[in-house]
Order: sequence, then structure tokens, then C-alpha cells
Amino acid sequence: MSSTPLEPALPSHSSTKDNMQTSLLTSLPTVPQTPKPAFSAPPSTHSFAALLFDMDGTLIDSTPAIIKHWHALGTLIGVPGPIILETSHGRRTIDVLALLAPQYANWDFVCEAEARVPREWDGDAVEVLGARGLLERLGGSAGVVPWAIVTSGTRGLVEGWLAVMGMVRPRVLVCAEEVGEGKPSPEGYRLGARRLGFEDGSAAGVKGDGEGGAGALREVRPEEILVLEDAPAGVRAGKAAGYRVVALATTHTIEQLRGAGADWIVEDMRSVTMTEWDAKAERVGIQITNALVS
Repeated sequence: MSSTPLEPALPSHSSTKDNMQTSLLTSLPTVPQTPKPAFSAPPSTHSFAALLFDMDGTLIDSTPAIIKHWHALGTLIGVPGPIILETSHGRRTIDVLALLAPQYANWDFVCEAEARVPREWDGDAVEVLGARGLLERLGGSAGVVPWAIVTSGTRGLVEGWLAVMGMVRPRVLVCAEEVGEGKPSPEGYRLGARRLGFEDGSAAGVKGDGEGGAGALREVRPEEILVLEDAPAGVRAGKAAGYRVVALATTHTIEQLRGAGADWIVEDMRSVTMTEWDAKAERVGIQITNALVS
């Protein structure tokens, strides 16, 4: 009995489709993947004479409240909120108004408007991770660690948020209405250092003023003062003063913070911890962990 030779099997429709898809995929150009930022630098400990903190974006994040504030203010002054928000972060309200609506650029208007923000939108702020613990450690060190808040906000805005958030208040607070030029000018940070009792070489012979006490100022090298910031304008202000700067990547891109000259870039305040207060040397130990590996 003879047998009929089997015909070669034809590829199924599905296998042909799979082969075509594989061929197409292998012929497509490879799209380079952007590497994920490496926040993995080993811990490093440094000694500082004083710490100077920015407020919004560094200790708290009140972005939703600020957006509502600027949209409401924009309606009043006739400038769309999104246009204001493009230039406002890290800068004083009065400086933004001087550019966009000069007729409103006066301190009475600005102070009244900003003081309303924590009252009207008190639920629209959260603390930056790690900030509360660091401030409590600083404030709990018998009040001897020199630290201050230097902000582009007015006193009513800042004190309002500190009260709403229940956060430690520093004995030195430098606000927008107390300086002639806002960030990126170093004026505010230098004033903060002087009020804490330090002379960094930028104003030789200046006596202590106000909150920091009277008498001759203690001389320190600028790099012995640490600024903690989130905005490029603030980073530039700290670097213009000659201080070291930790930048928090909470509101701006790594590229913006790196371009501003930050010494360290971290994800949030959990990477900044106080290790000790050396009473003899009058220096505070700060450990920085998981900073960006450049």
C-alpha cells in the first residue's frame, strides 16, 4: 500500500503576524532611556556655625494655597494667574508685582494680601518630609543652635503658616519687607547671619542688630554657614553670599538646582539631620545622606 508524501505545513496566520511584529520591533530605532536620578551618595557630616532656612518648598509646601492666592490676586490686578506663577516662585510678591502690575507694588497691599493666605487656605499646606523633626531637634537644643528662617514671604504669611502647621518658630526671622532686594540677592541671607550674631566678611564692622543680640559679631568664614533652599533664586542668593547650599528637589528640576550652583541636592529634608552641638567650638554637626550623585 503506497503512502502519499505529506505536504510541508504552511505557517499559520498568527505565527506570520508574530514574525512580522518581531521584525518590525527589531528594526525600530532604540529610544534612549533617561536614567533615574541617583539619590544615593554616602552619608557625609559637616560642621556649621549657623543654619539659614527658606520657608515655602523647604519647610512646608503650600503650593495649592499659593496657586489659589495668585489666581485670586491675578483677577484683581488684571493679570492671568498662570502668567504670575511662571515667575513668582522663590521671589517676593512685591518684586513680581513691580514687573506685572506696578500700581499694586506697595507693602500695605502685599502684607495684607499675604496675611490672608494661611487664614483662607489653611488646609492647603503640608510639611516637607523631615522638616518638623529637624526643627524640633534644633529648637530643643536648649535654644543654643543658631538657626533662622530667611523667606521671600511677608511676616504675616510666614508666622501664619508656622502657627497653622504648629512648627517651631525661630528666634530670628527675616522676611520680605525687611530687605531692599529679594532673592537672588544675598541681602536676606547675610542679614539672617548678622542677626544670629555672625560676620561673614561682607559687612566688616557692622554691629549686631535686633534679634541676634548686641555687640561685636563673631567672625566666620562664609562656607561655615549653611543655607537650605528649594528654589533656584534662593540657591543663587546663598551662593552669592559665599555660603554652602543644600537644595531640596521639591519644587524645581535637578537641572535648575544644579545650574543655580547647589552644593548638595536632596529629595527632601529627611536627608538632613543634626548629629550634635559642639558647645566648645559653637558648631552644629549636620549629616547629609542620599544626596544626588552627579
